Amino acid sequence: MARVTVEDCIDKVESPYELVLVAKERTTQLNSGVEPTVSIDNDKNTVISLREIAKENIKVSDLKDSAVYKLRKHVEQVDDTSLEDEEVGDDFENLYKGEISKSGTPILPSKRARKIPEKIQVSKDDLAELSGEAQTEVNVEVAQADNTESDDVSLDQVSEAEEQTQDQSSQDTENNS
Repeated sequence: MARVTVEDCIDKVESPYELVLVAKERTTQLNSGVEPTVSIDNDKNTVISLREIAKENIKVSDLKDSAVYKLRKHVEQVDDTSLEDEEVGDDFENLYKGEISKSGTPILPSKRARKIPEKIQVSKDDLAELSGEAQTEVNVEVAQADNTESDDVSLDQVSEAEEQTQDQSSQDTENNS
């Protein structure tokens, strides 16, 4: 096939400027790995894109839309998720309590430092055991303080003091029951 000229392609587009835009977009697509619709014949991607436009193998409107989309700085996004959010039950209004940070941005529930503490179930037996341990610790400390005054303390004396405090705490729990 003979070399493609601009005159072969100009009647397929509205203006020479549009031809440059469309040919550049198709060349970019070919450079990125898209398969050409015409034979390569040892031509460069620019010539291949012009040949495709001349043969009308490629829709010019699609290339134009693709090129314009890439050149936009602000791409408008279609908000199709609003219906999905309502169906799922997005409860943002109830979750957001109106808290605002020092910088003025809203604080979302995941960013809150405060959390409601969970109530802990404690039985009476656990309370009695905990109070008994607290008394035991105090009595042991008192026994140790008494022992430090005499300077000479044997292990037998310490174990006897501990046994006495344990006996007293077990008697106290029996009396409380």
